[in-house]
Amino acid sequence: MSRSKLSLLGFISLVVGACASTAPQLPYPAFVQTDELEDIFMASLPGVRAKQLAGDPQTRRSSNRIDIPRDWQGTSGGVPGRSMEIFVIRGEMTIADISLGSGGYAYLPAGSLGFNLVSDDGAQILYFVNDTDPDAMIQSPIIIEGGLLEWVDTAKVGVSTKELRNDPGNGSKTWLVSVATGAALAWESSTALREGYLITGNQQYSECVNGEVDTWQYSPGGYFYRPANTISGGPESVALTQSIWFFRETSKGDVKSWPECVLPPEEVQAPEVQVAPDASAY
Repeated sequence: MSRSKLSLLGFISLVVGACASTAPQLPYPAFVQTDELEDIFMASLPGVRAKQLAGDPQTRRSSNRIDIPRDWQGTSGGVPGRSMEIFVIRGEMTIADISLGSGGYAYLPAGSLGFNLVSDDGAQILYFVNDTDPDAMIQSPIIIEGGLLEWVDTAKVGVSTKELRNDPGNGSKTWLVSVATGAALAWESSTALREGYLITGNQQYSECVNGEVDTWQYSPGGYFYRPANTISGGPESVALTQSIWFFRETSKGDVKSWPECVLPPEEVQAPEVQVAPDASAY
């Protein structure tokens, strides 16, 4: 084994050993492992196993990971008047006669007809129901096979992206981020609330809360729901293995870089969010 590989393995071992035995308790959901959440019932998608990541019973907005059994059929019309996003983590799902494999993505705007949803062999998906937004300009469904999109390099070494959706009206967007093994992320914040779900790999991430650093490791299925203007990243935020993230923001987010973990200029309030709330509301 080369000296560079030995050095990298030593660095990863040091990083792994540096983490606490339990995830830090933060004023917002982060360092969440989806498999540890309880299953909920979803009236809009009967017959599936669902883990609710976040939601608001008043507006019926929700973020979910769903395991779909073999020979399943449903419809996208279960939550009328709301836009919907679906991302296929693994397996295969057919949406409106278009078959999507791993990495497939669909955005169904409010007012869309109810599309048939079918999975012959089963699938695991991310499933989002969004609040109504009159500023949204995308009014036609987007159904794309993510594997056909090219990764685009960014100014950050070892980091590339794939854009799945970017609404020019309200600025909401959905995208994938690939982080190469050993690549670190800078401290940064966004003016929009951001959700993230780790699709593959192992990533260490730091959250800057009230000027203090909390660090933990995400494995596949790791999730965060980060309020606007929250600072995260930093030199300890490193990919332990090649990692791919699913990110989304439901409003326009302006990103700012920070030299270190500091108190943000605006007080960050924990959002009104429930993790695995009362499923009867859905």
